[in-house]
Amino acid sequence: MLRLMRNSTAPQSIIKSCVRSLGSVVHDPNLQDFNVVNEPILTYCKNSEERKALQQALKATTSKCEEVPIVIGGKEYKTDQVMHQVMPHDHQHKLAKFYYADKKLLENAIKTAVEVQPKWDRVSLSERLKIWERAADLMAGKYRQDLNSATMLGQAKTVIQAEIDAAAELIDFLRIHAYFLKECVKYQPISEDIKVTKNSMRYRGFDGFIAAVSPFNFTAIGGNLAYTPAMMGNAVLWKPSDTALLSNWRIFNIMREAGVPDGVVNFVPADGPVFGDTITASPHLAAINFTGSVPTFSRLWKQVGNNIEKYNNFPRLIGECGGKNFHFVHSSADVESVVTSTIRSSFEYSGQKCSACSRMYVPESLWPKIKEGLVCEVQKLKIGDVQDMSTFTSAVIDDKAFKRITGYIEHAKSSPNLEIIAGGTYSDSKGYFINPTIVVSKDPKDRIMTEEIFGPVLTIYVYKEADLSKTMQLVNSSTQFALTGAVFGQDEDFIKCAMEEFKMAAGNFYINDKSTGSVVGQQPFGGGRKSGTNDKAGGPHYILRWTSPQSIKETFVPLRDINYPYMSE
Repeated sequence: MLRLMRNSTAPQSIIKSCVRSLGSVVHDPNLQDFNVVNEPILTYCKNSEERKALQQALKATTSKCEEVPIVIGGKEYKTDQVMHQVMPHDHQHKLAKFYYADKKLLENAIKTAVEVQPKWDRVSLSERLKIWERAADLMAGKYRQDLNSATMLGQAKTVIQAEIDAAAELIDFLRIHAYFLKECVKYQPISEDIKVTKNSMRYRGFDGFIAAVSPFNFTAIGGNLAYTPAMMGNAVLWKPSDTALLSNWRIFNIMREAGVPDGVVNFVPADGPVFGDTITASPHLAAINFTGSVPTFSRLWKQVGNNIEKYNNFPRLIGECGGKNFHFVHSSADVESVVTSTIRSSFEYSGQKCSACSRMYVPESLWPKIKEGLVCEVQKLKIGDVQDMSTFTSAVIDDKAFKRITGYIEHAKSSPNLEIIAGGTYSDSKGYFINPTIVVSKDPKDRIMTEEIFGPVLTIYVYKEADLSKTMQLVNSSTQFALTGAVFGQDEDFIKCAMEEFKMAAGNFYINDKSTGSVVGQQPFGGGRKSGTNDKAGGPHYILRWTSPQSIKETFVPLRDINYPYMSE
C-alpha cells in the first residue's frame, strides 16, 4: 500500500491521513492453562512397592563413595581441595567425594553465567515450563528414591522426613512456581483501545548472575534456591551445602536431564568465605538467594553494601535465617494436642528444621499434665540409624552442630535457673547423636530461651495465669527472630488476642497446630526480623523476586499534532 502511495499523485495531506503504524510485535505468551495439586506423600508401609524401591536405593547409595565434580557450563572440573560428605549417623562412612571451586573457577562460573543468561532469557516461557514439568515428573517417578536415599543417608533424615522433603516438597516447588508463573503472565496492563494502543508486560531475567547458597536441612530448599530463579530467565551459581552435597547433585543432574541447558545453573561447591568474597566482588552480581545463618547472611549483606558502587544493578538480597520458634499454651488448651504437637515440632529431624519449636510457654495449671506427657513421650522415641524404619530421629548433621548444641546442654546442667527433665545425654563415638532434651527455665530471658540452638533442645517457661499478658509480651521482645509460632487454646478471646499480640512475632503462625510442617502452596514460608526477608517461597509472589518486568507500549496510530485541543479554543 505504501509503495502504491509513493507513486500516487494524490495530495500529501491525504497520504498522511492514510498512513498507519505496523501491527503489534509483542507476542502473547498463550501458555497452556493447568492446575496443580500437592504431590502425594507415600506411606512406606511394610511390603509396599515404595518401601522396596527405597531399600534398593539405600543399598546402592551406601555401597559406594560417589565422586561429584564441579560443573561450569557443562564442563567438569576438579581441584586439589578434596572434601567428603559422610553419614551423620555413621561418620566414618563416606558417601561422596567432591571438590571446592577456587576463586579462579568461581570467576569462570560468573563469566559463563553472564554469557548464558541472555540466551536462556530468550527461551520461551512455554518451553521453560515444559522443562520444569519434565523435571517434576522425573523426580516423582524415576528418581524419587534416589533423592530420598541420598537425603536419608547424607542428611540423617528418617524415611518420612526425606519423603516430605526430597520428594514431595521439591516436586511441589517446581510445579507451584511454574503454576504461579503461568498465572502471573495472565495479567496484562489496561489497553483502552487496542486498535490505537496496546500495553504489555513481559518478564525478564536479571542482567548478570544470581548466587544461590543453600542449606543442609532441606533438599527441596536447594532445588528451589537454584532453579526458581532459573525458571524466570536467570543464570545461577549454586553453592550447595557440604552436608547436603549428594542430594543436591542429584537434583542438578535431574534438571539437566529434563532439559535445562548447560551454564544456566552452575554447580560450584566452595568454601563459604571464598564464595562470598568472589561473588560480592563481581560487578555482575544481580541477586543472592540464601538460606543459612544470620552471621553469614549479615556478612554477605555488608559486603554488598561496601561494594555497591561497582555493581551494574542494585543486587537483590533474599534470605531465610532460621528462628527461635515458640509454642504458647493457654489454660484452655487441649493437653494431649499440646504434647504430641510439641514432641513432633521440637524433635523431628532432631530439631534441625528452620521452624522447629525450641521455646514453650505453659500455664501453671496445665504444667503437671503437660510435663508428664512430654517426659513420657520423649522416653519412647527411638534414636538411631535412619535405615531402621522404627527410628523417630537420628544424628545431628556434623561435628560443629554437635559441639554447638551440646554446649547449650552443658549450660543447662550448670545453671541454677535451668533444670533438665528429659534427655541431656549425647555421644559422637559413631554418629553425632544427641538425645532429645527438655529443659525448664526459671528465667524467660536465659540465653537458652532466646538464642537459636538448631538442635533437639526444648526449653519451657512456666508462667502464672495472672501474668498471661506479660508473658505474651516476652514472646515478642526476648528474641531477634520471627519465623514460626503456634498458640494452643480453646478460648476464642485468647486466640483473637494472640492473633494481634503475635502479629509480628512469626511469619508463619499456627493455631492449635505445631510450628513445623508448612506445605508448598498451602502455607507459603518465611519470617521477618532476623529470620529473613520473608519472601514466602511456595506462594504467588516469590517468583516476582526473580524477574525484572518490562512494560511495553505499542502505538498503532501515529501522533500528528503537537498541540492539545484546548490550545486552539
